[in-house]
Amino acid sequence: MTAQDPRLQELVLLRKVRDRIDREYREPLDVAALARGVHLSAGHLSRAFRAAFGESPYSYLMTRRIERAMTLLRRGDMTVTEVCFEVGCTSLGTFSTRFSELVGMSPSQYRKVAAADGQGIPNCLAKAVMRPIRNKEASARTAD
Repeated sequence: MTAQDPRLQELVLLRKVRDRIDREYREPLDVAALARGVHLSAGHLSRAFRAAFGESPYSYLMTRRIERAMTLLRRGDMTVTEVCFEVGCTSLGTFSTRFSELVGMSPSQYRKVAAADGQGIPNCLAKAVMRPIRNKEASARTAD
């Protein structure tokens, strides 16, 4: 592949979108805004992002938000509602539903259980060790 290869150029744009989500997960991001930022249509961005990274831009954004929420909930100094808004979610119900899907328990249950789980684990490792697992990933792991 050369620098002029359209597939490579598209992967560069997709990486920019993923990096933007990583940086701006607290902001009100939607697929249309992300697509405008790299001069692609929303539909094309969604299809290409899923093909490249295995999930939609929205799913990737919500995973980043839930990962950050898990860290804040482990600290224990914020309520679930405060955490919800801190990570960029605007609906407590949507946040709680998505959190439960990814983590396997409600945010309030996680807050109670996880307070002691992360003790002694350096922050640099906690993200990798305590990363949320999607239901389909969990099913694949148990099938092995």
